[in-house]
Amino acid sequence: MPWNPTFRSFLIALGFSIAGLFTALSVQAGLPPAVDGQPLPSLAPMIDRVTPAVVNINTRTRVQVRDPFFDDPVFRRFFNMPNQPRERVQQSLGSGVIVDAAKGYVLTNNHVTQGADDIEVTLHDNRTVKARVIGSDPDTDLTVLQIPAENLQALTLAASKNLRVGDFVVAVGDPFGLGQTVTSGIVSALDRTGLSRGGYQNFIQTDASINPGNSGGALVNLRGELVGINSMIFSPSGASVGIGFAIPSDLAANVMRQLVENGEVRRGALGVETQDVTPELASMLSIGAGKGTVVTRVRSGTPAAEAGLKPGDVITSVNGKAIGSGQDLHNIEGLTPIGTNLTVGLLRDGKALSLPMILKVSASTNRRGLDLDARLTGVQLADLSDSQRRPGVSGSAVKDIDRNSRAYASGLRTGDVIVGINQRDIEDTSDLAELLQRTPRQLLLTVVRGQSVFYLLLQ
Repeated sequence: MPWNPTFRSFLIALGFSIAGLFTALSVQAGLPPAVDGQPLPSLAPMIDRVTPAVVNINTRTRVQVRDPFFDDPVFRRFFNMPNQPRERVQQSLGSGVIVDAAKGYVLTNNHVTQGADDIEVTLHDNRTVKARVIGSDPDTDLTVLQIPAENLQALTLAASKNLRVGDFVVAVGDPFGLGQTVTSGIVSALDRTGLSRGGYQNFIQTDASINPGNSGGALVNLRGELVGINSMIFSPSGASVGIGFAIPSDLAANVMRQLVENGEVRRGALGVETQDVTPELASMLSIGAGKGTVVTRVRSGTPAAEAGLKPGDVITSVNGKAIGSGQDLHNIEGLTPIGTNLTVGLLRDGKALSLPMILKVSASTNRRGLDLDARLTGVQLADLSDSQRRPGVSGSAVKDIDRNSRAYASGLRTGDVIVGINQRDIEDTSDLAELLQRTPRQLLLTVVRGQSVFYLLLQ
């Protein structure tokens, strides 16, 4: 059959049309053609405005080296060794975001600075300055630092509540200590929870590459506004696989405001301890698995006790929002303003009930270490928060510590949890005080810091 030139021309034109269509689709999938009516051929102009506000954070922590021989005073005396603790220095790198240029406030992750003795911030123009901690909130993994540098540039905080899945975002930080690095992606999901034990979780998920060292860095929208603080990744290998998480800017702004004003974040609590509904419990209680959380304990003098909540009740909703786990309830407690009226939906003996209650600040015992034992002079102690108790930990939290104190020199830090004295477990700060009334000759503290448990000997 002879080749028809007209048909050949038609095929060529069709091929160009299809190629043009795919090119247009691929361009649309990569970046939007315009933002606020302005053409956006490159992210470079926005990046130029953002990068001066993203800093590198370098921390140093002095850690006592424990050794059964060198810790023995007889051994030290026999070999004429100095009677002072041996130390090693741990260093870590992270990122931070300048959010107030006039006051020098920098937002970063709590896990970047926790327990650090020295914190240095390196700016975009290579200036390096010392930073001091204004306040930290382990429950949301946020810390506010202050630096004395001048001519700073800060990022504007956007309302993260307006984010939608599919919005384009850019992550800026210092992965692996390589230097400032920019990656881009989209918002993959919102309101992610259940990613770790404890804390208050409401993460933005993104496929913009986030790697070790990016922690505390900026997640920005295409206008260069801060929408999140990069916090963690999900990765079997330790490197980015396209699943990263950031703390929303709305939550970060609220935490920062409280840390600057009060030095701490004040949260409410219903006063209950709960357990997730397992298939076995669901069968016993005649409810669906994964629906609700079972109350195992109600503490006296709390909103839950005043409202009549009982062990065995299954909390299924709060203010109409479904509760599928203890973490869901925990998030509502920690992210809801104190004094809010709540309607708690529950099942009791198979019957649906609604109980009104008001979210209140949980009661806590606070004590000065000096009032308990001279070796704890300069230490401020308090009962654990509900979030700290959730993993099953009991004890007394170090709320503050004087850097010139004996306890600080021995290695105790703000945020540590004392869970035992001389190998005896303690329930709370009152229990600790009772044991110290006997004035033990040696004071061996069992301390929990992050995921680590260790001993500290106070002479």
